[in-house]
Amino acid sequence: MAKKNTENSAYKKLRADLKAGAPERVYVFHGEERFLLEDAVRRLRAGVAEGTEEFNHHVLDGRSLAMDDLAEAVDALPVFSERTLTEVSDFDFSKLGEEARKELIRILSDVPEYTCVVFIFDTVEYKLDGRVKANQELKKLFTEVEFTALESGELRRWLDRGFATGGKRITMDAAARLIEMTGGLMTGMRTEVEKLISYVPGDTVETRDVEAVVTPVPDAALWQLTDALLEGRGDRAMERLRELETMDVAPHAVAVSVSEKMRQLLTAKIYQASGLAVRDFMHDADIKYEFQAKAVFAAARRLDKESCAKLCKMAARTAYKLNSSAAGENTDIIRELVVGILLITGGRA
Repeated sequence: MAKKNTENSAYKKLRADLKAGAPERVYVFHGEERFLLEDAVRRLRAGVAEGTEEFNHHVLDGRSLAMDDLAEAVDALPVFSERTLTEVSDFDFSKLGEEARKELIRILSDVPEYTCVVFIFDTVEYKLDGRVKANQELKKLFTEVEFTALESGELRRWLDRGFATGGKRITMDAAARLIEMTGGLMTGMRTEVEKLISYVPGDTVETRDVEAVVTPVPDAALWQLTDALLEGRGDRAMERLRELETMDVAPHAVAVSVSEKMRQLLTAKIYQASGLAVRDFMHDADIKYEFQAKAVFAAARRLDKESCAKLCKMAARTAYKLNSSAAGENTDIIRELVVGILLITGGRA
């Protein structure tokens, strides 16, 4: 599932700065929530006077970036605009040579107050080893913003606004299901909202509408499979497994997801025995949404600690078995795991 956006102070400050029309001079934008990233870039572009983009908006390909070109773009005076913007896409910091790094530090140390430079990571992963002294100096010169999934409350408010534009509302349960099936990312959710607005004849979107229309992303289908296993719902688990096979999701990926959920289950059981709350478990297990954490907690209450530990061992043995088996056997190995879990959680395959 998507990485959570808890305590993302850099993103919150960016929003405030953009609203005030006072962005920082240098940014690094990266992260899986492309909707929020692209929205931030659009807001930066809006700082350039309309009609003057040819002179004031500089777009550079980071994969072939020359420091001279960057310096020229950064130093260019604004033409009939108060601000300029330089966008650099997919510049790999990790491949910087010593001289190029020194030149980049020199350029970014002297960015004029009328401009903004933003490094945008899309196809290239953002990597900058902070243990390297020269990189520490470089990191001081920009504001890094990672765009991650919003918390469920913010997502639901965003969904309410989105459906309202189409003259509809969505129930809380349906919103939770939509978030679950799309992996919690607005980028994919936006298309599904448009589909639901067109599909639903009435003014209210229900859970059954979401399940009928929305196409789950692989991560969401994996989460639904593991939830069905915890609930002992054999029919639903096998349906999700067939869905994942249709999506060509690798058996190893299924095993990893199941193993993680079994570890969460055992952790939840230990937390319950210690008198700790769902919120504590949710934070430490890195679960993004409270309804997901509650589902694991509920499953842990139905099982004893020995059963939870047995499920963890079963998943671990399956992962080992996959690594030592022929590729053609992997699907059967995963199916055996699913059936074995269901026998313990009370389901029927």
